[in-house]
Amino acid sequence: MPYDRYVCTGKLGVFGLMRFWQQHSRGTDSAPRNPQNLEELRADRLLLAGLRIGIRETFDFLMVTQPSFEEFEDWVLAKNGGSIEPERVQRLNAALRGDGSFELESILNEAVLSPDDLAFWNEHGYVVVKKAVDATACAAAIDAIFSYARISKDDPDSWYGQQIWIPLADHPALWKNRNSPRIHTAFSQIWRRRDLWMNVDVCGVNPPVRPGYQFQGTPLHWDMTLAPPIRFGTQAILYLTDTTADQGAFSCVPGCHRWLEEWLRNIPAAESPREVARKKLQATPIAGDAGDLIIWHQALAHAATPNLGSFPRVVQYMNMFPSQFDVNPTWI
Repeated sequence: MPYDRYVCTGKLGVFGLMRFWQQHSRGTDSAPRNPQNLEELRADRLLLAGLRIGIRETFDFLMVTQPSFEEFEDWVLAKNGGSIEPERVQRLNAALRGDGSFELESILNEAVLSPDDLAFWNEHGYVVVKKAVDATACAAAIDAIFSYARISKDDPDSWYGQQIWIPLADHPALWKNRNSPRIHTAFSQIWRRRDLWMNVDVCGVNPPVRPGYQFQGTPLHWDMTLAPPIRFGTQAILYLTDTTADQGAFSCVPGCHRWLEEWLRNIPAAESPREVARKKLQATPIAGDAGDLIIWHQALAHAATPNLGSFPRVVQYMNMFPSQFDVNPTWI
């Protein structure tokens, strides 16, 4: 058994949940403060995905509320509508112990990505999944995001005054998109396996630039460590609005997953690869229609772009990953 710390499961019966609470709560007398090992890092990611709770909301709750373990379990249960199906708990526990496997039943029998799509993925490190969700699903998600952020479609002034990342993670419209069989199937084709977990991430509203408002997004970056060897992993963004190249499109450096390690070796030790990338690498904006999903290799440098259109670019972030995946604990 690769992972066996704090087996106590509590009333939810979720393996390792008490360990997670102890390790990440502030002010719990029993909480160990030992550095996490690789298995614990994997377990944390699996726990959150299997329990369908987001990283930001979970750590905000633990740090601000400082709940007891029982209160933490109650919060997890409430996030799941008051109940967690036993089959999901069994599947999650098996994955955490490393002694079981499962296959997503939502994966379609027919392929979503064509051979040409997969060849494009291998060459460029990203792929556009057309019509990953339908127009009705996009509209419902936009309504949920705008309601949460108190944004009115008809009032441009309401589009501003907040960050472009909207911390909405739990809503039926968002879960309908996360549960899309086309999305699950596309991820399965890229990972070449069916035992995948969907993470719970936030949304984004990128309003048009205008006098007095400048683009608030991050410059070219990676969301992974640049310590070699470069691990395989994915990230994805779902366009909820039609997005042309100049309407705040996602941008990336196509193909850099193939030459990144060699490029990093040529960076002088005194220089930051991340700073060099921002100065020298050129990103390409990727346009798409509402309902299109862009999946990219995590080794692609990427960024958001200014919205030069007339309406906010609205997106939902998501990702899928298998029960077992490589972790590099060294961050550079």
